[in-house]
Amino acid sequence: MPTSSSLFFLLLLLYSLSLTNGAQLILVNNCNESVWPGILGGSGHPTPRNGGFHMRSGQEMVMDVPEKWSGRIWGRQGCSFDSNGNGSCETGDCSGLLHCRGLGGVPPATVVEMTLGSSTSPLHFYDVSLVDGFNLPVSMGPVGGGIGCGVASCEVDLNICCPSALEERRGGKVVGCKSACLAMQSAKYCCTGSYGNRDTCKPTLFAHLFKAICPKAYSYAFDDVSSLNKCRASRYVITFCPPT
Repeated sequence: MPTSSSLFFLLLLLYSLSLTNGAQLILVNNCNESVWPGILGGSGHPTPRNGGFHMRSGQEMVMDVPEKWSGRIWGRQGCSFDSNGNGSCETGDCSGLLHCRGLGGVPPATVVEMTLGSSTSPLHFYDVSLVDGFNLPVSMGPVGGGIGCGVASCEVDLNICCPSALEERRGGKVVGCKSACLAMQSAKYCCTGSYGNRDTCKPTLFAHLFKAICPKAYSYAFDDVSSLNKCRASRYVITFCPPT
């Protein structure tokens, strides 16, 4: 018959195992400057770490998310915040707050999207999206995970080769590359209205350019499904400015 102490340790073990049912996201800042990750939980899902924090160059952070978590992560750059967490960012800003608290980032911003299991599938789906434009290179890949688990990424600095019509400038410097939707503000480029389906919304010249440079990222709303990765791992690494 188990003693009270053994029961205690058994309960402690079961509790610790219950905490590992989700996934770990390992964030790495490989950029030469600070990055302020922004985080937004999907509908009905929590937003970890109040939606944002600061990462120095070379810093790593581990973030636990619950089972079946869905959301998006993006990197903010050129930020300045006071002691109360109020300020602004050159790219990816969320209403001038350090902690985004349920707010998305202002485009252009490179976005990592993920759905880590659902009620209908145990698989994890994730991608890197340029639908909201680009501000810095980023990748997401599993630690292990087995055959078929791929890496979603846009590893090239698109700001260097951004068409002038899409440039986002701050102080004379290109800090982001807008999506065609943001720059042109038309249904054709935004895949809305009569263009709101796969048959009528086709990739534009700008989408083809993004796809040619970053083939492992979504270039427009109805991009090829090969840009969506499927996996089942317990840990994933999200790297800002991944090595090329």
